[in-house]
Amino acid sequence: MPITDILERNCKLYGNDICLVEINPEIKETRRVTWKEYDLIEPNPVTHYRREITWSVFNEKANRFANLLLERGIKKDDKVAILLMNCLEWLPIYFGILKTGALAVPLNFRYASDEIEYCLNLAEADVLVFGPEFIGRVEEIADTVSQNRLLFYVGDNCPSFAEDYTSLTANCSSQTPLIALTDMDNAAIYFSSGTTGFPKAILHNHESLMHSCKVEQNHHGQTNQDVFLCIPPLYHTGAKMHWFGSFLEGAKAVLLKGTKPEFILDAVSKEKCTIVWLLVPWAQDILDAIDRGDVKLEDYELSQWRLMHIGAQPVPQSLIQRWKKVFPHHQYDTNYGLSESIGPGCVHLGVENIHKVGAIGKAGYGWEVKIVDEAGNIVKRGEVGELAVKGPGVMTCYYNDEKATAEVLRDGWLFTGDMAQEDEDGFIFLVDRKKDVVISGGENIYPVQIEDFLRTNDKIKDVAVIGIPDKRLGEITAAVIEIKEGMAATEQEINDFCMKLPKYKRPRKIIFAEIPRNPTGKIEKPKLRKMYGGESLVAAQNRG
Repeated sequence: MPITDILERNCKLYGNDICLVEINPEIKETRRVTWKEYDLIEPNPVTHYRREITWSVFNEKANRFANLLLERGIKKDDKVAILLMNCLEWLPIYFGILKTGALAVPLNFRYASDEIEYCLNLAEADVLVFGPEFIGRVEEIADTVSQNRLLFYVGDNCPSFAEDYTSLTANCSSQTPLIALTDMDNAAIYFSSGTTGFPKAILHNHESLMHSCKVEQNHHGQTNQDVFLCIPPLYHTGAKMHWFGSFLEGAKAVLLKGTKPEFILDAVSKEKCTIVWLLVPWAQDILDAIDRGDVKLEDYELSQWRLMHIGAQPVPQSLIQRWKKVFPHHQYDTNYGLSESIGPGCVHLGVENIHKVGAIGKAGYGWEVKIVDEAGNIVKRGEVGELAVKGPGVMTCYYNDEKATAEVLRDGWLFTGDMAQEDEDGFIFLVDRKKDVVISGGENIYPVQIEDFLRTNDKIKDVAVIGIPDKRLGEITAAVIEIKEGMAATEQEINDFCMKLPKYKRPRKIIFAEIPRNPTGKIEKPKLRKMYGGESLVAAQNRG
């Protein structure tokens, strides 16, 4: 079934129930805008602390946008790009695109103008929908990108080079367009995170999207009464596919604009959230704020919060052990996935396997996994190899890139580029990204193992281990370390701490600096390698 059928069903079953809430805690709370007021106001996320809509309004907004696109000549298999910060309009726009049979193409909100233009051209997008935060960037390329595509603006004060989404959709039909869709129809193009190079365009069909709904609901048991707190950007598969479990059950979700610990805890408390998906830095920030006394748990109503889960990156065991001490009643889970496998869940730990914290788990619902050597042969249990996954959520291809597709798709298996090993109980542990493995003097060194060890140091907030050039050994390991606020550490102190590691795993260089992460929490190692691998370490450390 195409995923748009779920929205139609939710509208019929839960039409008057609140489905989406948007909260912007940077703005003083003056009043709350309800779904009844939604059509009577200019839906500007900048001027309202809290907005909400029902399933019937959600579906109506999607239909109006779908009908606008159809009126403008958009047809099946055309592409519509979305460049918006998280807001109440985001998901209705996404589903409006799908209802036309066109493909939704979410764009990373951090893209510079040239990257926006590159991705629009790579995906062959026919329309760009953008918000107020991107006026300057889009204006820089408006002369070229507007020649072959429509530009719709969502917000107040529409720029002259675009058309106003709000006024246009207000005059469109709210009836569901009669476009026949099947599971095999193309649905969306997502872009890879770009942590290993320039982003690739990842094509998925409706079967992929529906499978992600089923996987998430199977893993976390969402019911209609759950409330999901969504903090990561919706352009990324991780946030949206975790929301898909709630979507499948017609449950409410809260879009929180802000990642400060007090924002998160306040939203959980006021909106009675039961499920929260966090990135590693946000979980660390919450615990650190509690330790410092910046936030006090007794100030919040958190008893209904049942599940905290983390994904998008390796999760340190020490972090979860620390979390469980503060929140002993929480279920914990982690999911592994890629945009190429429609986000999280192809490998899944499971809330019942808390004793295996550190592992990413076993094959997720409806998925198969294997760990293979360079020749594609399954390795023996305990040996390191490349993780490959297979299931209904695997991408169709890299759009317009047969060579890149052939490199990762073989006989239905997606070769992830992640190195992993399986323990005696069949649980899979990530070792590292294939491209991040450091080869020093012929020895394979896996940075994630060193990072996990360093994070057990109470002074270390974040760490990234990279390979930097060395004339004698080819590469040596450098640990870029971010120290917790209010604490200090010396290079000698870190080196002494690392004496517990085998000699070949001890970092050869220590650099104290902030760790750059992309919006989905992944460490930007190419940026670090460029910063610290292409110049003397003295210069790099002085720049910090």
